Amino acid sequence: MEQRGYYGRYGGAFIPEILVSTLDDLVSAFEEAKADPSFWQEYEEIMHTYSGRPTPITYAENLTRHFGGARIFIKREDLNHTGAHKANNVMGQGLLVKRMGKSRVIAETGAGQHGVATATMAAKYGLECTIYMGETDVLRQRPNVFWMEHLGAKVVPVTDGSRILKDAINEAFRDWVSNMDNTHYVLGTACGPHPFPEMVSWFQSIIGREARKQILALAGRLPTRVYACVGGGSNALGIFNGFMNDPVELVGAEAAGEGFHSGKHASRIASGDGSPGVAQGYKTYFLQNEDGQMNETHSVAAGLDYIGVSPILASLGDSDRVRFEGATDKEVVNALRLTMKTEGLIPALESAHAFAQAFKEAPALSGDDIILINQSGRGDKDIFTVADAFDDPHWKTFIRQKAEAYHA
Repeated sequence: MEQRGYYGRYGGAFIPEILVSTLDDLVSAFEEAKADPSFWQEYEEIMHTYSGRPTPITYAENLTRHFGGARIFIKREDLNHTGAHKANNVMGQGLLVKRMGKSRVIAETGAGQHGVATATMAAKYGLECTIYMGETDVLRQRPNVFWMEHLGAKVVPVTDGSRILKDAINEAFRDWVSNMDNTHYVLGTACGPHPFPEMVSWFQSIIGREARKQILALAGRLPTRVYACVGGGSNALGIFNGFMNDPVELVGAEAAGEGFHSGKHASRIASGDGSPGVAQGYKTYFLQNEDGQMNETHSVAAGLDYIGVSPILASLGDSDRVRFEGATDKEVVNALRLTMKTEGLIPALESAHAFAQAFKEAPALSGDDIILINQSGRGDKDIFTVADAFDDPHWKTFIRQKAEAYHA
């Protein structure tokens, strides 16, 4: 970080004057927590006793045999409480909320995993909780909405714009401006104004800290490549942080949707379609037109269709420290199907982007090479989308019968 809140030419805090003091207070609380060794100890303890960390690394023996190239290992963030890496950041921010004496939290969510994690944290710490979620995502991630509501959160469908993640973020910021005194915005990814990119990345670094020790113990050496899906960038930065100073190639898999040339994707960097701009409080690569208006995005994964990317990852991409690639919806669904049938694992559609990219590259590597894939979440939440993608006739019959029963 070259100057406060900046990573190369990206980052910053482009915020209305009314939010400046609130962000300053958050920066102070975060910096004090980082400087206090007991804070990280408390954080690790709650993640151990409540969330089940450390999550293991699994050797994917069957996939390794299938591709006949590099040995494949998988970091199992799907075994984290609430089923994804999102709990790492949320529980950490919850400890900051307690330090700051706030009584209410708000959050945005796309795939719903961050929303479930925030609602869980709020229930654990006795906080009032409101979750903003694009109306489109509410419809395709209904199981997660069910759990959020029954955990005690108020879920607000956002009907503005494209009704997806970027619109939920906008609505959450509007709420925060009106309720700063008692409310903390638990931003879910490493984006937004300073200190959120640094703060979210720091909490998520627990993934990489664990993974580096585990892979050395299991394989006796560092991996050749580490793969992670990239939406905003929290899970990618989490695992990449463990290998940033090592001779390890870091590969981020963005959502190529229906293909880069289709116009229906959410790849900011690999596609070359993203351009630097300022929105939602920070500067990074956005999918935008020449007038700075944000473009429509598409991905089979609700958590990857965001228009921007972490300013930290934008800088790492410019310096070639992270290589960005795109995985199409079709490649992702095929990777999910293969992983399920060969290893008995069900990665979330977001995570399956990392699997898809790794599968494309693994056969060209040798048996001496090791690749590590971050399975950032489990796929239970995606059952409706995946069943449609698989065109499963038994699922269609089940849904039809359920609908008829509700109307009877």
